[in-house]
Amino acid sequence: MEHINIIHIAGIQINEPIVTLTDLVVSLVCFVAAWKIHRSGKKERVFLYFKIYFFVMGIATTLGGLVGHAFLYNFNFYWKLPGWITSMISIMFVERAAIEHTRIQLSPKIVKVLGVINIFEFLTFLTLTIVTLNFFFVEFHSGYGLMFVVLSLEGFLFIKTKNQASKMMLTGVFFAAIAALFFMNKISPHQWFNYLAVSHTFMALAALFFYLGASKIDMSANSNPVN
Repeated sequence: MEHINIIHIAGIQINEPIVTLTDLVVSLVCFVAAWKIHRSGKKERVFLYFKIYFFVMGIATTLGGLVGHAFLYNFNFYWKLPGWITSMISIMFVERAAIEHTRIQLSPKIVKVLGVINIFEFLTFLTLTIVTLNFFFVEFHSGYGLMFVVLSLEGFLFIKTKNQASKMMLTGVFFAAIAALFFMNKISPHQWFNYLAVSHTFMALAALFFYLGASKIDMSANSNPVN
């Protein structure tokens, strides 16, 4: 059983304070990104998908930090599900954003097929998660969505167009992969700054680069050369 770090502030017990704090840092990055995309006034569907991704991921990491870590002792195990499910919804929308981005190169028919596959994949993993209550399916869905769907589609676009948006998105996937590496192998630099805190730190960087990528998307052109 893993050691749980605990602090008390004004008589309130907070479990895993650094893990909670880094979760909330991810939330902050995501909420700010969602707000900036909303304020940009861009109307294309790709920006709507990114806005939903950031907003829902912000909710997921807030729930993860507060319910899943800081105050889990006040809740039973089933309260982890809202955080898990919102996390899966957010990954579905970043996949859809990447799919929508491919309209600059792929036909509407192919984009539509990819969208249908996206819905089927999400519903499959969501069902498995709810039925089994196993976090493995949340992890697998996240890995599939980022390391296969987003990486493949944005990699394809970068090879074809050398656009800056895809370059930033691929950088985000790189940081997400590092986060997964620390998480899966439980690599902890310190008892307080453990593998979860490290993972959240790289997740925040991934979210930042996803936002930078989203901010550079130009759906009116099929190329945006790298400087």
